[in-house]
Amino acid sequence: MEDNTENIFSRDRSGQTIRLDDPDYPRLFEVIKKALRVTAKLNTLVTDDLQEINTVFSELIGKKVDPTFFLIPPFYSDFGENISIGKNVFINHACTFMDRGGITIEDDVLIGPKVNLITTNHPVSPAARRATISNPIHIRKGAWIGVGATILPGVTVGENAIVAAGAVVSKNVPENTIVGGIPAKIIRSIDAF
Repeated sequence: MEDNTENIFSRDRSGQTIRLDDPDYPRLFEVIKKALRVTAKLNTLVTDDLQEINTVFSELIGKKVDPTFFLIPPFYSDFGENISIGKNVFINHACTFMDRGGITIEDDVLIGPKVNLITTNHPVSPAARRATISNPIHIRKGAWIGVGATILPGVTVGENAIVAAGAVVSKNVPENTIVGGIPAKIIRSIDAF
């Protein structure tokens, strides 16, 4: 039986540097190739076939999504199996989820068109730059991610928070706040509404 604390998948999810010459990299690459095949299949579906979209998306992430999940293709993912989706989640078209570090989306989340959730980065050193380092993204209940926003590795977006259109989020977003800009900064509290 394999020691799960040492396999490439757990090392990748825990933020360790993964090099292309890692002896286990072919195992990781098999999942990447599967994600490319399944997303290509997903992106040929028409929007009025919601049940089939949910079936294929469930195939991508390796677990059944709730019937309240609503995705408008196209959708892009480099891995798929590290995505967790809650209930009543809406993902608009042309979103990219690079999920090797893990993406958790809680209930009642709205994700606008062309949103990028990126959990993987590269080392700063030019000699090591082809390696990757992954860190999770967590979108808490009731959050709304605006059109074209990018959320970077290791970020948690707090409950009911709003990420404004076009924002680049590199730090955690407190609950019940609106953030925007590049880099994203707190604009105001939602509590006043």
